[in-house]
Amino acid sequence: MSLITNDVDGVEAPSARIVIAPDSFKGTATAEQAAQWLGEGVRSVIRDADITLAPMADGGEGTSSLFAGERITLPTTDAAGRLTEATYTYDAATETAYIDVAAASGLPAVADHPVPLTGDTYGTGVLIADAETRGAKRIVLGLGGTATIDGGTGILVALGANPIDQAGYQLKPGGGSLTQLADLDTAKVNVPAGALEWLLLTDVTSPATGPSGAAAVFGPQKGASAEDVELLDAGLTRLCEVAGIDPATPGMGAAGGLGIGITWLSTLLHGDANHVHITPGARAVADANGVADLIGAASLVITGEGRFDSQTASGKVVGAICEMAREAGAGSPTVAVAAGSFEGEPDGGVLAVQLEDIADIREQLVRAGAQIAVAYLNDGATGAE
Repeated sequence: MSLITNDVDGVEAPSARIVIAPDSFKGTATAEQAAQWLGEGVRSVIRDADITLAPMADGGEGTSSLFAGERITLPTTDAAGRLTEATYTYDAATETAYIDVAAASGLPAVADHPVPLTGDTYGTGVLIADAETRGAKRIVLGLGGTATIDGGTGILVALGANPIDQAGYQLKPGGGSLTQLADLDTAKVNVPAGALEWLLLTDVTSPATGPSGAAAVFGPQKGASAEDVELLDAGLTRLCEVAGIDPATPGMGAAGGLGIGITWLSTLLHGDANHVHITPGARAVADANGVADLIGAASLVITGEGRFDSQTASGKVVGAICEMAREAGAGSPTVAVAAGSFEGEPDGGVLAVQLEDIADIREQLVRAGAQIAVAYLNDGATGAE
């Protein structure tokens, strides 16, 4: 992970080892910016601290940019089928493409006109197909922030596998038509792309269907009405039946059930689902940049996100960082969380700092960093090693 940097301004002779590992503050600050600005605030109080910036992500927007490789930008379509451009990371050394589904199929691009029934992931499929032509043998998909509930059928269409109805006609895009699904036509399937190794990074453990499934939980966030949710849930249920996928599989509901389509295609081409791995995104990013080791050697760990709520502990960056700090055992570091709002309190012993209500996000985070540093020192931590 090339974005880890030691120190904020090069000051040496550290008195405290501090790791700053926030998520992005969606719409206001990237994870890199958040880490930098929190670090500036800490530095204003603890001037000789040894600060390591380790920007984080959990599979949502911005995940692919945290991995080393060439940034590839190309034309594609958004969730509404409109022309757009999207960027992903390709690491030729490891033959791995890192793609955020939100880059092409994200909610912000259609926020002015949500498309819960007709939105699809075709644009993400274009990125996947492009990566395979560049030599990718492995696709790492970040599943957060999508506008779609199509079960990954848009990706399937982009890779030549078409959902059809009883009469043999291709279904309209989106999850709203999946109740009419009779079969998946593979006559033109892109075998090299479909047969890749898949790592699906998720920030939720939701099943595909049911009261805690993709449509019920995330549909309203994507503009779905109660009637839409019922139709979408029935559509995903039908897709699972045709595809032979267990809808109760943890994480299968992420990104509008995207894993259903990917798992079906990979199983078709390999004979089993062993080439698809659904895993917590925050842990995967942390493993890639050695964050657990950094935390184990730190005296203070700072993380953060836009909103701390009931979902934070279920695969989000902040929850993962707090868990890794607890796993450090004896001598575990102090943990601090900065957030724009708190719906509930972090576990005992965690410093919670809410951003001040001012317009400048940089200033909010700098002040939060300084406040955390003061609280850390007032708790009696010297940080001397």
